[in-house]
Amino acid sequence: MSASAVHSLWTTAADPISKIDAPKIEYGQLSPTLIVIGAAVLGVLVEAFVPRKSRYYVQVFLSVVALAAAFAAVVGLAAGGYGTTKAHIAAMGAIAVDGPALFLQGTILLAGLVAVFTFAERRLDPEAHGNRVDSFAAQAASVPGSDSEQAAVKAGFTTTEVFPLVLFAIGGMLVFPAANDLLTLFVALEVFSLPLYLLCAVARRKRLMSQEAAVKYFLLGAFASAFTLFGIALLYGYAGSVSYATIASVADGSVQNIDPALADTMGNDALLLIGMALVVMGLLFKVGAVPFHMWTPDVYQGAPTPVTGFMAAATKVAAFGALLRLLYVVLPGLRWDWRPVMWAVAIVTMLAGAIVAITQTDIKRLLAYSSIAHAGFILAGVIATSPDGVSSVLFYLGAYSFVTIGAFAVVTLVRDAGGEATHLSKWAGLGRRSPLVAAVFAIFLLAFAGIPLTSGFAGKFAVFKAAAEGGAGALVVVGVISSAIAAFFYIRVIVLMFFSEPQADGPTVAVPSPLTMTTIAAGVAVTVVLGVAPQYFLDLASQAGVFVR
Repeated sequence: MSASAVHSLWTTAADPISKIDAPKIEYGQLSPTLIVIGAAVLGVLVEAFVPRKSRYYVQVFLSVVALAAAFAAVVGLAAGGYGTTKAHIAAMGAIAVDGPALFLQGTILLAGLVAVFTFAERRLDPEAHGNRVDSFAAQAASVPGSDSEQAAVKAGFTTTEVFPLVLFAIGGMLVFPAANDLLTLFVALEVFSLPLYLLCAVARRKRLMSQEAAVKYFLLGAFASAFTLFGIALLYGYAGSVSYATIASVADGSVQNIDPALADTMGNDALLLIGMALVVMGLLFKVGAVPFHMWTPDVYQGAPTPVTGFMAAATKVAAFGALLRLLYVVLPGLRWDWRPVMWAVAIVTMLAGAIVAITQTDIKRLLAYSSIAHAGFILAGVIATSPDGVSSVLFYLGAYSFVTIGAFAVVTLVRDAGGEATHLSKWAGLGRRSPLVAAVFAIFLLAFAGIPLTSGFAGKFAVFKAAAEGGAGALVVVGVISSAIAAFFYIRVIVLMFFSEPQADGPTVAVPSPLTMTTIAAGVAVTVVLGVAPQYFLDLASQAGVFVR
């Protein structure tokens, strides 16, 4: 072979490298996520450079401004028509900017904003050594009960790192329901899961229980992520692409010009079905659906209560958004394969959540099982496979997230000498001791139960109506039965609060700062408004209910 021939080989091989196209990123349309992630990075720098005395104020200000600005960006995009007529795929096919994505991102940002107020609450515990304290450990790295921990409490340290962590989690959650390829989906999953594992472990009181909760969540979450990743690998093997649109076109047989190397695997439906099952399993874990729910009660009970409220609301919104996009955009052609499985999951989830909740004696575990039952109700809307199904799920998620954060905010107020009094027996007679707090909690419980004139009723009605019209009438019957079972234990708590004698050594209700008051007031306002006049928001959800492909 002559030198010139070798030379020509090199030059022809090297020539295309000069033609690498620069990626085309629509920064404006990704602005909500970029604002939150940017603020999170700033928050990490604040931890490094701002004096310890000022960190708390800087972090709270930064978090609130970032979330408000990101929400304004979402509203701006929706007003600019990106939810309807201009919906498209941005960031080189990685992220969808469409109605469901913007609606869910707005919900996550608002839920995150009111949750951050509960994170910032510092008036509930008595002052320690002349310093106000919040719900988080003085120094997360010190061993519970050790000298270094006592020294940190004495010095007035606070774990202000929770604010950047929460912003990173919200940033991941914003990408999760908007992801348009499986790799983006997985990266977003990890970006919002890892901060949550940490946040679960940093409770000020009951630190060992909090750390145990975090380890359980981390181990089970790691398993679920591994299943998801394995499913992604199988789907890539099936379609030769991680893009939703390509997988969908291969699945329904409309793909053109097949790569000969992939021609053999593309016909292999086993790869598609197993891969899909594994990815959906990872999402059902995040949602807390039975049989992937085992982490929920332990983690909700052990994590700091502000974190529990945030996690219960925002994670569900993000995970259901991703699940909807996966089932409606990638697998509409496989409806007959996934619907029976989802039927079974929804029925078991509704019944198990409602029945096991009756036996609970801890208020946080009770709310955890109730959130499992709610995951079942929302799945009924997912199964409807109709535009009404999408919009009813969007509405339910919006309504549910505020009720949940409000309810957990109320739980933080009821305290005794050991911190929060979460055992149900301690709540006896609360309505006589502080009628306002008990009345607010009763409103949230009635909304969970789906009593008319609350947002819970409007949400359940929309979801069940969509399911019935989608041919899942039997599912609605099971849903109504489990709602009735669930109503029993919600109303039992209300009876306990208002009609039993208060104990002499019972807990007191701490007077919160305006931060927690704002959270609880927002929860009550959303619950009542969506219950009394839901139509505007149902219309909004139905306008936002069309996925871009």
